[in-house]
Amino acid sequence: MVLKIKRPINEEPNVQHMLERMPKKVAQSFSNEQLTHLNTALAGRRWGSHKVDLRGTLGFFKSRYYFVLLAGKDKRDLSRAEQRMGRFALAAAVTLFICTSLLLGLVLLYILKSWMGINLFEDFSLGLWDYLKSLK
Repeated sequence: MVLKIKRPINEEPNVQHMLERMPKKVAQSFSNEQLTHLNTALAGRRWGSHKVDLRGTLGFFKSRYYFVLLAGKDKRDLSRAEQRMGRFALAAAVTLFICTSLLLGLVLLYILKSWMGINLFEDFSLGLWDYLKSLK
């Protein structure tokens, strides 16, 4: 059985780190109850797991640099600007998909028309069918 000795709230690492970053007068104004609740809020912060979690260190000459690449589903509430940008990006992606699909469909229809020997305009050709036949 392991006995845990409870240390004073102002000696908790999260609380100490927070208090060190504020003016002494403000840091001393917190009651133990307030510090306990702050510690609970700070310690309760959970970092989610990510689908992509790539971390590493690169050494250049005498210096070392670290990098972190995290990617996963965003579970945060988005601001209005982020929602607007998301809708714009979605609209742009759908428009690009539709335009690409339409262009590909028209090219395929043109190739089918040429394969069937249908000429819509006399003495005019884009040369796509002739190019495809020459690839054999």
